[in-house]
Amino acid sequence: MTLSSIRSNVLAGLTSSFALVPECIAFALVAQLNPLMGLYGAFIICTLTALFGGRPAMISGAAGSMAVVIVALVVQHGVEYLLATVVLGGLIMVLFGLLRLGKLVRMVPHPVMLGFVNGLAIIIAMAQLDHFKTPDGQWLHGNALAVMLGLVVLTMMIVYLLPRLTKAVPGALVAIVGISVLVALAGLPTRTLADMATIAGSLPSFHWPSVPFNMDTLKIIAPYATLMAMVGLLETLLTFNLTDELTETRGQPNRECVALGAANVVSGLFGGMGGCAMIGQTVINLSSGGRGRLSGVVSGVMILLFILFLSPLIERIPLAALAGIMFVVAQQTFAWGSLRVLGKIPMNDAAVVIAVTIITVLTDLATAVLCGIVIAALSFAWQHSRDMRAETDESVSGRMVYRPYGTLFFASTTHFQALFDPQRDPDTVIVDCRFLHVVDHSAIASLESLAARYEKFGKRFELSHLSPRCASLLAKAGIKTA
Repeated sequence: MTLSSIRSNVLAGLTSSFALVPECIAFALVAQLNPLMGLYGAFIICTLTALFGGRPAMISGAAGSMAVVIVALVVQHGVEYLLATVVLGGLIMVLFGLLRLGKLVRMVPHPVMLGFVNGLAIIIAMAQLDHFKTPDGQWLHGNALAVMLGLVVLTMMIVYLLPRLTKAVPGALVAIVGISVLVALAGLPTRTLADMATIAGSLPSFHWPSVPFNMDTLKIIAPYATLMAMVGLLETLLTFNLTDELTETRGQPNRECVALGAANVVSGLFGGMGGCAMIGQTVINLSSGGRGRLSGVVSGVMILLFILFLSPLIERIPLAALAGIMFVVAQQTFAWGSLRVLGKIPMNDAAVVIAVTIITVLTDLATAVLCGIVIAALSFAWQHSRDMRAETDESVSGRMVYRPYGTLFFASTTHFQALFDPQRDPDTVIVDCRFLHVVDHSAIASLESLAARYEKFGKRFELSHLSPRCASLLAKAGIKTA
């Protein structure tokens, strides 16, 4: 690693750490937890995944998608049950990675990915609107609103324009430092990080969750742990794919799953929240020049330094500067190209993009992606079911040869059956299967039903040119092929 690369990764890590602090505090407050639990979780998860994960330059921390999952658990059973849940959720993640299930992310269609990033971009932007409110929830007005808007716009201008002058220092870092100095010197009345919470604290210490280890406890935490693990893995693997695309490199998804799970276990044992990859902070890291593990390690370690030594300075950062940075992140995350191609791609794909975006904003990521995959799968099945066709050959007297083309599966069996006419066909019927793909049990049942239809009329029915796989499936089902 060259000196220039080290400098770029250190500055990128420092920049993303500034963006991690308010997000983790906010997510901890959403889950009704001490803000330090969010920061401890960010330090532990960010550092460990950066060191041992399979996707350098990706930033992980205490994520909002996981915070929403655990609110009910914290309210009903308390913090100790949460810590136990984080540990169990981490173990589920580790198991997911060890079973090499990370490759399942390949099953997520591209339109779902577009909806995912668009939905999260909107959520990131909408989350910044809370900074335009007073502590009692009232919208800012008058001079307070003018100052806030002015600082946000100035921050965004610095981030956009500075790279045209120099790329030696990340624009986001210059914006945060510059706006903080401006507010301090000019004495501008605006909210700072201290208005959210104090971040001063000590080193996280080992703490075994104080819960009874019995089946009753497992029944309480297992559903939350499973949901937390699935949501965390889903967001991590989708962010993983996005990072691969932005860096034009390939990571190791299974290794990332194992590292994320182990990091969550450690976080739960040291009093931290659960977490996963964070798309906003990852985009900040990448746009600031972070490409290696060093940027993630620096980001995580800086969180700890903020807690131990630098809280008086960090708490003076204006929320306007952080909001401006995140507005830029939202703009950079949103796949604007998807709007241009909506009218050019198949209608079902456009519907998936729009549906996933809306569902992500209105509900949660897991529900949105699941709905998107279901819609895409149903659309795929419908399209393929209509592609079933067959050629016929009656060149030999008393014999009919059918040559079907397509994929025989649950959605195409009706079309397949309609291709044949057992009542009027000759005494011998041969189905040439060299261009037919037999996929599932419905396909086998359809072939069995077809054979029975011909036997009903006392006609000979044969299947020829089966692939070894199809022949094996039919043999297991007890269907004669010749």
